[in-house]
Amino acid sequence: MEETLRSIAAQLPDYAIRVVGVIVLFIIGRWLAAWFGRFLRTNLEKRRFDPTLARFFGTIAQTLGVVLVVLACLSIFGIDTTSFAAVLGAAAFAVGLALQGSLSNFAAGVMLIVFRPYRIGSVVTVDGITGTVQEIGLFTTIVDTPENLRHFVPNTKVYGSSIKNITFHETRRCDVAVGVDYGADIDATRAALEAALEEVPIRLPDGAHRVVLTGLGGSSVDWSVRVWCKTPDFLTCSEQTIRAVKRALDAAGIGIPFPQLDVHLDGGLSAAAPASPQAPTGVIARPEM
Repeated sequence: MEETLRSIAAQLPDYAIRVVGVIVLFIIGRWLAAWFGRFLRTNLEKRRFDPTLARFFGTIAQTLGVVLVVLACLSIFGIDTTSFAAVLGAAAFAVGLALQGSLSNFAAGVMLIVFRPYRIGSVVTVDGITGTVQEIGLFTTIVDTPENLRHFVPNTKVYGSSIKNITFHETRRCDVAVGVDYGADIDATRAALEAALEEVPIRLPDGAHRVVLTGLGGSSVDWSVRVWCKTPDFLTCSEQTIRAVKRALDAAGIGIPFPQLDVHLDGGLSAAAPASPQAPTGVIARPEM
């Protein structure tokens, strides 16, 4: 017992010095790690780097610095840090496997921040959702729809699918589909629709506005009225164009037909079930089963 006490007493000064050294090293190392994290974040923000990504890199640098300080403190006490690092690596691998979905979202978030297919305030369509981008996070993109609903879209779904940036350009074309009677004159219809273009006050004065004959439908002759406007005015321009087209066709006496369907019955069926004389016009009497 006495020998044990003498051994402890002999080693006590050495351990005391080590403990003091570890405390000092930990305090200074932690302060340096925090300083380096702030330094990195501040310099990235000064270079107009994305604030979210700058904060993330600063936090990662600070955390790695603290881990290095802890390993250095352990080595002072003679602990083999190699095995400790291997344990940390194995733990990180296990965590990575458990969080592979979150890591995929993180990687997609970094790509979105770096390549910038849209910005905060852009109106986009992602994953079938159309709305205004409120935040581009490292794991999700926050989108507010026109009906004031907030959607948290995982970044993997955003980056892995088609992204429609509606407000990317300053101008936009408004297409209004119009169907008119087959009996209407083609030239008269074109003149009426071109006159309707002039009645859209919000259109761009130098835009490439056009009236295009697009096809012969099952119930109507199909046209497309194409008007250019500023992107923020798209909905107003669409409403004004529809109103102007309807008024112009009414003024020219050109009708907009309802969908029509012709039904033909073969001789045997028509003989077995003649049309009822009381049936209203346009309705075909069907045989009772």
